[in-house]
Amino acid sequence: MRTYLDFEKPIAELESKVAEIKALAGEQPSVSLEDELARLEAKAQEALEETYAALSPWQKTQVARHPERPHFKHYIKGLVQDFTPLAGDRYFGEDHAIIGGIGRLGDRSVMVIGHEKGSDTEGRIRHNFGMARPEGYRKAVRLMEMADRFSMPVICLVDTAGAYPGIGAEERGQAEAIARSTDCCLSLGVPIVAVIIGEGGSGGAVAIATANRIYMLEHSIYTVASPEAAASILWKESTRAVDAATNMKITAEDLMRLGIVDGIIPEPTGGAHRDGVEVVQATGVVINKALAQFDGLSAQEIRKERREKFLSMGRAS
Repeated sequence: MRTYLDFEKPIAELESKVAEIKALAGEQPSVSLEDELARLEAKAQEALEETYAALSPWQKTQVARHPERPHFKHYIKGLVQDFTPLAGDRYFGEDHAIIGGIGRLGDRSVMVIGHEKGSDTEGRIRHNFGMARPEGYRKAVRLMEMADRFSMPVICLVDTAGAYPGIGAEERGQAEAIARSTDCCLSLGVPIVAVIIGEGGSGGAVAIATANRIYMLEHSIYTVASPEAAASILWKESTRAVDAATNMKITAEDLMRLGIVDGIIPEPTGGAHRDGVEVVQATGVVINKALAQFDGLSAQEIRKERREKFLSMGRAS
């Protein structure tokens, strides 16, 4: 059963009718329903295309959070060969909200780090809905430093509402861990490519997305705070999340125009959850092309390029 979002109700009704007719045709093969089926399928596709051609920022936020959207584990399975996960921060413990390890992307050895939200109730609890604690970011630092020592490019897949704000996380130095992870990104002599595959929320995203190249999936979001949190701060009403999403410029198109991201990876009509395999493969092509741009560059040149990228953001031309 496909999960439909609130604004997809007309599409859901049409696709439900298509499914009913297909079932009826299977039960009564002597009855010809091909014309009616073709008409409804065309109407459903038209409704899908029209809806997704004009999504509002809040609707894009809903798509970015879709429970069936491809997660970190799907990208690893579809793109990375011989992936070996590496656990623990060597200070406190393991954080399953951030997964990292070594593998091969094509003919390159790479370090892959990313948020995992989990796909079912048990998985979401295990991975804490992709909201990392300090040990998650300290693990990311450990793995990035390892990648630097062995001259392996770093790929970061971002999908989090933000770093976990719990008391335990704060007691163990959440802000410092995020800051040190961001600093580590800036100091590496190997290229870093980051892709926002769903939500890119707050410092929890920036901590592993301070990269030489940053890409966003078409219906992903990248924001300083979730729309609900921003609405609570600005208007003392989380119910005004729709207004916050509209005004904060959180969509891929807005951030591309503002020079925050370097490219947008198209999604199938209806969102990445409709064809996860296609999205994963398209993402792999973009990452490979990005890494190829740094072949032959020295560590100093790679650091300089990254530093200048971030220093130029917001600069008046």
